[in-house]
Amino acid sequence: MLINVAETVVADALRGMAAAHPELAVDVENRVITRADAPVAGKVALVSGGGSGHEPLHGGFVGPGMLSAACPGEVFTSPVPDQMVRAAAAVDSGAGVLFVVKNYTGDVLNFDMAAELAEDEGIQVAKVLVNDDVAVTDSLYTAGRRGTGATLFVEKLAGAAAEEGMPLERVEAIARQVNENARSFGVALSACSTPAKGSPTFDLPAGELELGVGIHGEPGRERRAMMTSREIADYAVDVILQDLDPHDPVLVLVNGMGATPLLELYGFNAEVQRVLGERGVPVARTLVGNYVTSLDMAGASVTLCRVDEELLRLWDAPVRTAGLRWGM
Repeated sequence: MLINVAETVVADALRGMAAAHPELAVDVENRVITRADAPVAGKVALVSGGGSGHEPLHGGFVGPGMLSAACPGEVFTSPVPDQMVRAAAAVDSGAGVLFVVKNYTGDVLNFDMAAELAEDEGIQVAKVLVNDDVAVTDSLYTAGRRGTGATLFVEKLAGAAAEEGMPLERVEAIARQVNENARSFGVALSACSTPAKGSPTFDLPAGELELGVGIHGEPGRERRAMMTSREIADYAVDVILQDLDPHDPVLVLVNGMGATPLLELYGFNAEVQRVLGERGVPVARTLVGNYVTSLDMAGASVTLCRVDEELLRLWDAPVRTAGLRWGM
């Protein structure tokens, strides 16, 4: 691993992020990343966060058109309420704050507590829960479905709405609409290794894959012998479409888990697009790359999100972050 010691991995990464992105204000000690121009007068602020190891989620999505602030926890560990309250106070302009929360038990509990503390300080807070993973109903980390790739769609589309000056109630409604219209499914070709352990977090024998894996390496639906890109795309898209009636065009995210090269991801995207075409699902936009990762895990996930004209306009709206950038 390209680290000094496991204990300083997150702090070292934050120092490096600060050096690379002067448009961000990175508080290494308190572990809060904000837009350097925050608070923006009259604008609803979006705050998210979660365990480190999923980069560029969430810190890489802080900037105009997306998040106002992000709170990185330890690797695969929720940030604490104090971080979230500090982030909310730093970016609140008086127009309110929306917490974007992936459905993992620690994240949910800590963001709930942070919302109460922030409201005690006079900050208006709304929350949206992201729970898009169709692989399993409950997992090691959750009660209910996990929050995965749709988090990017929620942060981008709600972030664009906030950038346009929409009020908190409308920004929250758009975030909920996106989550309700998005579904994801992930596949692991190898296990990931955390800095603290230094070895794979679960056993996945050579020549096998895990269907429906979570972004922390949680088990999925089943383990099978290695499949081709074509077979995986057929399986993943069909599972999603069993749960998502695609009567509208969709946004497509073909997301790498961290160790899968773009050559393979683009090849996988070709198969995903083939399946969608065969199923008669119109594709509005496609994004391919490593966006919601799991350290050094090899694998990929597919996220589909139904969009209407307004959501598509918000997707195309300018964004300028470390991890996502267009139109600026």
